[in-house]
Amino acid sequence: MDAVAASDTDLGAAVDRFLHYLRDERRYSASTVEHYAHAIGQLAEHAGEQGLSRWRDLKPDQAQALLAERHRRRGYSPSTLRGIASAWRSFFRWLAREGDVAINPATGLRSPKVKRKLPEVLDTDEMSALVEVPGDDPESVRDRALLELLYSSGLRVAELCGVRWRDLDAGDGSLRVTGKGNKTRIVPVGAKALAALVALREQDGCRDDDPLVRGRRGAPLTPNGVRARLKKRAQEQGVWKRVYPHLLRHSCASHLLESSGDLRAVQELLGHADIGTTQIYTHLDFQHLAKVYDAAHPRAKRRNAD
Repeated sequence: MDAVAASDTDLGAAVDRFLHYLRDERRYSASTVEHYAHAIGQLAEHAGEQGLSRWRDLKPDQAQALLAERHRRRGYSPSTLRGIASAWRSFFRWLAREGDVAINPATGLRSPKVKRKLPEVLDTDEMSALVEVPGDDPESVRDRALLELLYSSGLRVAELCGVRWRDLDAGDGSLRVTGKGNKTRIVPVGAKALAALVALREQDGCRDDDPLVRGRRGAPLTPNGVRARLKKRAQEQGVWKRVYPHLLRHSCASHLLESSGDLRAVQELLGHADIGTTQIYTHLDFQHLAKVYDAAHPRAKRRNAD
């Protein structure tokens, strides 16, 4: 969606300019731009129905009313509503920088609270069973490197599919990856992952510009291709949970935090802009602590026996 179905061309033109800004200057992905276009398109349509001709005329209560209507009548989930509200706030911040509005009518938007779900993780035994792929055939060597790297460095699947051999520094065990918002960071690569990557490069005779993990005909392995490999290997390795790339990222973060207690280091590894995003792993760590406490503490045993 590039143009907005608004009754007034000024409303739609501003949205189109914003979408071009996201696409051309911020380098947002096509799916992210589409999300913004859909969310702001609804607001533009609503503003047109209210007889508004300029974005500066939109009042906070009008934006809140639309959000509430999407919740009550359309049945939008709390997480969807939060995403819509976030898109509106970003749009009005941009309009303020452009001088088109004086205040952000979306600043005080209230959306239903999202019940935060703790991410699933594999325990260390399950992780070991998954990544220790047997065999020296080309597919096994490739999959072993893929799994070790995902778990070692906590990569997003898109980051894994985007790296090339020139991004790996085998000397100091580091990898340069490009994450969300086109931000680049350096992540450590563990010894076992590094050894698996060295074996993969020796096998494939890769050049610096080649994708780190390749699919057919030398093209980068796609995110769907990575998911398929993980599902297949999990079944073969006897890991009967649903295994997907982000599960390895969650497991990496949880195990690292459990061992080190260093939340900032985990934040840097994962590339989280907000440490609040990383703090969810502290809840996972507490769950582990609670299990140990309940199993071992005399008072816990006494409490459970009462």
